[in-house]
Amino acid sequence: MADRERWASRIGVILAMAGNAVGLGNFLRFPVQAAQNGGGAFMIPYFVALVLFGIPLAWCEWAMGRMGGAYRHGSAPGVFALLWKHPMAKYLGALGVCLPLGVLTYYLYVESWSLAYSMFAMMWDLFGVRSMDSLRAFLTAYQGGGTRIGVSLIAWVFFLITIGINYWVMTGGIARGIERLARVGMPLLFVLAFVLTVRVFTLSPPAGAGPDQTVREGLGFVWNPDLGMLRSGKVWLAAAGQVFFTLSVGFGAIQCYASYMRRRDDIIVTGLSASMMNEFVEVILGASIAIPAAVVFFGRAGTVDIARSGAFNLGFVAMPAIFQQMPVGALFGLMWFFLLFIAGVTSSVALAQPAVAFLEDELGWTHRRAVRAVWVALLVLGHVPILGFSAGALDEVDFWAGTIGLALFALIEAVVFLWVFGAERAWAEIHVGAEVRLPRALLYVLKYVTPTLLAVILAAWLWQDGWAYLTMRGVPAEQRVWRWVARVMLLGMLAITVALIRRAVRRPGAAVPEATS
Repeated sequence: MADRERWASRIGVILAMAGNAVGLGNFLRFPVQAAQNGGGAFMIPYFVALVLFGIPLAWCEWAMGRMGGAYRHGSAPGVFALLWKHPMAKYLGALGVCLPLGVLTYYLYVESWSLAYSMFAMMWDLFGVRSMDSLRAFLTAYQGGGTRIGVSLIAWVFFLITIGINYWVMTGGIARGIERLARVGMPLLFVLAFVLTVRVFTLSPPAGAGPDQTVREGLGFVWNPDLGMLRSGKVWLAAAGQVFFTLSVGFGAIQCYASYMRRRDDIIVTGLSASMMNEFVEVILGASIAIPAAVVFFGRAGTVDIARSGAFNLGFVAMPAIFQQMPVGALFGLMWFFLLFIAGVTSSVALAQPAVAFLEDELGWTHRRAVRAVWVALLVLGHVPILGFSAGALDEVDFWAGTIGLALFALIEAVVFLWVFGAERAWAEIHVGAEVRLPRALLYVLKYVTPTLLAVILAAWLWQDGWAYLTMRGVPAEQRVWRWVARVMLLGMLAITVALIRRAVRRPGAAVPEATS
């Protein structure tokens, strides 16, 4: 049997892991979440969540993945079977394969917008549109609003191009495909983000602006907390969700990437380096571009209104409106949207890799066959959030796969690794090949605090909002069909994954060896 692929270098795995975490959420989702939840008030629960279960759970996923890779298992079903000698273990891992694919069904569409807008900026087409209302109409038309089939031809073409780029990267495998992308893409992303940050810090308010429309006011909105908002459970839930989303915890992608490491490769320093790189991009660069720029041109209240008017309006409506008022605005617009595209593609290949690894490791497929199958499936399934975009299909998939499913799978991981496999064995596994040792107090945080907080978050949602979401209370009747189509798609993906796991279990030689720490 051929040797399993490995990362070519330590810097390669750090950049690839950072690329996995650094995505559209850093530059689009994070500013919107912060603006909607009180700016500085949002940052306090954000950092609490980061310390108490974001980074600790990421270390757990690194450890699980590296251990799985030693036994040629790079996806959650195989890893869980190592941790728990029970027939149900592999099936619990099904979420670690289908959840990232579910997120990808809509993530790729939004990723393709950034590529399209980059082209529009280069051709000056976008910047002939001046007013906010015109830019909203431009985005709506691009998304297919008003068309009979629900998608514009140009949006569909760029979606196909985005699929093709991702497919091409992944055909190169781990070292020659994903790692090479990260080695080029991540430094370029940092350069573009730094240049844009410097430009935002030198912005001058437009004529007639109020005294509060300054970069300093924008930064103050992000970093000066209104402590009264900390009484809102919504703010804490939003912060916790953003931490999971930004670190890619609960997606199965960290596990998968870590499975291509060598058995005694350090994961504590490496994992912390990748996490901190992501946090630098999100908290320092991500928070220093969209929100301060919007406050300068629209004021604090206007920025909040824009964020609340739609998840994509800050990035695809407000930012173009700002660029077209700046000298050489088309150049900065190109940099902004290409930055989003790089962030998107480094994350989308990571989200697809668990399914590819599952087909290779558990079913014995060749790499090319596995990559082809995954991307053909995404090409087909991606049309559900595309065609049902105006009816809320994208929001429905995002909620179940990218929010609730993510928290649920993270809880399952914590229970399986720390309680079933055992906290002491898990702690020893984390420290295999470690260059530094973690304070032992963290073990008790991982074993008790992390799963308890996750369980409380899920229980609170079930008690307060679960039934309303399940029954679509308050959802307009005209949206319900497409939202149900989105739900059926996700359930179908889960059913197919379970069927493939069952097939893998019945393969000759499918017995799992004993795992040792």
